[in-house]
This record gives sequence, structure tokens and C-alpha cells, in this order.
Amino acid sequence: MASRLVLVLGDLFIPDRAIDIPAKFKKLLTPNKIGLTLCLGNLTSPFLHQYLHSLSPTLETVRGDFDTSDSLPPNTPYQKVITHGSLRIGIIHGHTVVPHGDADELLIVARQMDVDVLCWGGTCRFEAWEMEGRFFVNPGSATGATSWGWDALEEAGETEGEGSVGTPSFVLMDVQGTTLVVYVYQLKTNQDGVENVSVEKVTFSKNVNTTS
Repeated sequence: MASRLVLVLGDLFIPDRAIDIPAKFKKLLTPNKIGLTLCLGNLTSPFLHQYLHSLSPTLETVRGDFDTSDSLPPNTPYQKVITHGSLRIGIIHGHTVVPHGDADELLIVARQMDVDVLCWGGTCRFEAWEMEGRFFVNPGSATGATSWGWDALEEAGETEGEGSVGTPSFVLMDVQGTTLVVYVYQLKTNQDGVENVSVEKVTFSKNVNTTS
């Protein structure tokens, strides 16, 4: 039976801003456990595309603003819609959304793409929320790379439902009928300098109109 798990990750920036995906993440990301991989761009390295191909039977990728013809196939689009189970999932990198990560602008994009779930990147920090019956998720950077020029870097603050800048993170989504269970994995360092992977869970249910 094919796995329902969907891996969402992006903004890796290897080797420009990070050496590699953290070893603790690679231990978790083993082949044959994931059914679909969604990459939100800014791989910036050709070997990463091959590595992501090895993790699941299907890989869907969009182009980031720092990707070149070397890091991704030349026909890679800037946005894409995938139907997985009963959910329409849109993926974009996010650099075309101005202001970056703006909730209202992302809602406009989700409406235009006619999707239940919109995954976007570009801010290098995990974010997730629900708005007008749609779910929005940014997996952050799988390497902990930071986003140059992002306004929030100046603020360097954190709010509920968000990860911190520079914290490696990725998302696994489990599609269960009309319900989406999102697990966010973050590599955090404690006061003693020890790295541990934390996992948080968020659940989204699609509104289904029924007629009698």
C-alpha cells in the first residue's frame, strides 16, 4: 500500500548558505516511508534534486528565485497544483508574494490556484495557519539557512505557530480523507549545546458541503 505521507521542504541553499541537510533529519528521511515529496525551491545544488528523487516514488518541485538550470530541470515551473487524496495542494516558492509571507496575499494566491492547502517558502521559517477554510503551511528551511533581505530578520521575533529564523525544519503531511495532519520537525539546540529533533502536530479539516 502506498504511503499517505507527504514530505514538504525547501530553501536548502546548499552549498551557498549551508553544507548539507542535518544528519538527524537524514536519519528520519529514509526511502519507502514517504509517498510524495513536495520541494518548494531554492535547492541551488544539482545533487539535491537527485537525493529528493530517492526519497519517494513521486517528486514535485517548483523553482525558487536562486535556482538555476544546474540545480533544477529548465522546465521547472514557479507554481504547481497537485491532487493528493481529496485535497488540492498548491506549491509555490513564495518570492513572488509581496510583502513576503503576507497572509492576505497568500489567500489571493490560494483562491487563484483553487487549492485547499497552499505550501510556500521564501521566509526560511516554519509557519502554519488556517484562513477562510484553507490551510497555509511554510516548512521553513530544511538546512536552517536564513533568508537575506527578509524584513522579519530585523525583528528576529517569534510568535505562536511559527518557528525561529535559522532553525532547520521540514514538514510531513498525512492526508486522511478530508483531514490533513501536519507534523513539523525542527532541529533545536538546548542550553547545553545538544541538538534534538522536536515534533509538533497541527490538524486541518476540509469543509465539505453536503446536500440532502
